[in-house]
Order: sequence, then C-alpha cells, then structure tokens
Amino acid sequence: MRHRLTTATAALLLLCGPAAAGCGGGADPDRVGVVLPMLTSPFWETYNQDIPKQAAKAGVRILPTVNSNDQPGKQITDIDNLLAQEVKGLVVTPVDSAAVGPGLNAAQRAHVPVVAVDVAPDRGKVAIVVRADNRAYGVKACRSLGGAVRRGTVVQIQGDLASVNGRDRTAAFDRCMARHYPDIKVLDIPAAWQAERAAAGLEALYSARPDIKGIYLQAGGVYLAPTLRTLQSHHALVPVGRRGHITIVSNDGIPQELTAIREGLIDATVSQPANLYAAYAMRYIKQAMAEKPFKVGPTRHDSTIVRLPGGNLEDQLPAPLVTRANVDSRSLWGNQV
Repeated sequence: MRHRLTTATAALLLLCGPAAAGCGGGADPDRVGVVLPMLTSPFWETYNQDIPKQAAKAGVRILPTVNSNDQPGKQITDIDNLLAQEVKGLVVTPVDSAAVGPGLNAAQRAHVPVVAVDVAPDRGKVAIVVRADNRAYGVKACRSLGGAVRRGTVVQIQGDLASVNGRDRTAAFDRCMARHYPDIKVLDIPAAWQAERAAAGLEALYSARPDIKGIYLQAGGVYLAPTLRTLQSHHALVPVGRRGHITIVSNDGIPQELTAIREGLIDATVSQPANLYAAYAMRYIKQAMAEKPFKVGPTRHDSTIVRLPGGNLEDQLPAPLVTRANVDSRSLWGNQV
C-alpha cells in the first residue's frame, strides 16, 4: 500500500506540475509582476485597467498590479517583493529613472527579464523600453504653442526632472522655442507630476504675470484640472477664438483633454499611447521570458526600435498631436475608454 501511494503521488506530480490547474499548491512559474508608478492620473488608471485584457490576449499570466504611489523607495520594495514571489518577468514604469537601478539590478541577478514602460531607466538593464519619443512631445507642443502665440510669455508646467520623460520634454521644448520662437519667453513651473504643485505654481505665476499667453502641460492627466480651475478663478478661462484666450497644449490624450479640446478650453494635446503601452508591454515580456531577442529598426506597428545611450533598446511608439481637426478620431485611445 505504501508503494502504490508513493507511485500515485509521483504520477500526480508528473501530470500536474507546479502550475497545472486544479492540482492545488505551488507557484505558477510563468507569472509576471506589473509595477505602476502611480494611480492619481486618468492616464495610469486607463493603463492599469487595460493590463489584464492585454495580458489575456498575449497569453501572459499576471499577478495583481502593484502601485508604487510615486515613491522611488517603495518601488524598489515592490520589485523585491515580486522577486520574492518568484515571478518570471517584470513590467515596471520607473518613478525615478536613476533610483530604479537597484531594483533592476536585483531582477538581473535573479535572471528575471524586465520590460520598462513609459520611462527609460538611467541605470540598470532591461529587455526593452516601451515608450513614445518624449523629445517629439516637447517639439510638437512647442510648434503648436509657438505657432499660435508668436510673441510674449508662455508657461511650461514641467514633469519630474528626476524622470527622463520630464527632462526630455523640457529640453526639447526649450530648444525648439529658442530656435524657432525667439520672441517668446518661457517661464517654468517644476511640478514633479503633482497636481498640487502645478496649481500652486500657476497661481503664484499668474498673479504676478497676468500677461501669460500660453501654457504647456507636460502631463495633462495631473495638470489639466488644476490649470483650468486656476484660470477660471482668475476669470481667464476664455474659449478658443475669443479675445484673451490663453493657448494651452498638453500631453497625455486622456478623455478629459479631448473633451476640453471639443469645448475650446485647450487647443491641443499629444496623445500618449496608453493602450499600446499595455499591449506591447505584455507581448514583449512574453518574448523576453522566452529569451527571444529584439532588433533595432522599424517594426510592423508603425514604430522604431532604437538603442539608447546606456545600451538598452526602446520601442518608440507613435504619439499623434490632437486638435479640433482630429479630436473625434476613433483611433485615439481617449475615445475608446
């Protein structure tokens, strides 16, 4: 009897394996951990909601997403906790491009591939970065804002300069303005992706400089609402086409920005591809776990994979400028949620 029980148990283990459904116990060897930077923006809420659907499409098994709450230290702890659960892949949006390095190094030591989403790390190795060209964001905002304003003062509400995204958008916007619109003076509000800092900075700046003619929001998901509230409190929220209108160009492409464009409250936004981020993050982590390489060059989905200065690869997804001319396009993710 003891021999037959041992044999049956061994057979069951062979048939089930540690991940087989209905066999009970054990960890799924193919599980993937997903680390979010924050959930205080409609952009990241949409991305978070899209992850399970895109994971199912790609055939990737994910754990419940983890929110780092915009805290670099917590993000390292989140990564360590997921590695302790023996995940076989990680999808991470770095809160801080440099501070995420220890977490990426821990994943590399554990032989766990990482796909970075939206933010490229300054330190640490990843299989690939899924991201749009953030310098192009700054240029598109500059061209749209500069073409409308021509001369005078504009405000740039910056993202977190500890993030490569904030640095890229700022550098590209400033360079474009200096080169193409020398009669425009740019005033900066360092808001670090925080709505409260954006509101306080704009309140102080507008009170001192009511001659502001334009505003560039580096993240509409967190800056749009406080910007509109602040302007409204000063009776300066004038629709497009009327005298006194302050030209506003944003980044993100959230539904609220598209509504604001339709209503004439803002002029344009750059649609950051939240839906594509989720889709290609899941496809790429599956490819990375299978140890299939990525190649530099054009892709089949209208993007280009480039090699970054630190050696990591980045798939630069398309991010269109949205104006009243194309705001109702069904191709925009903000019109699909």
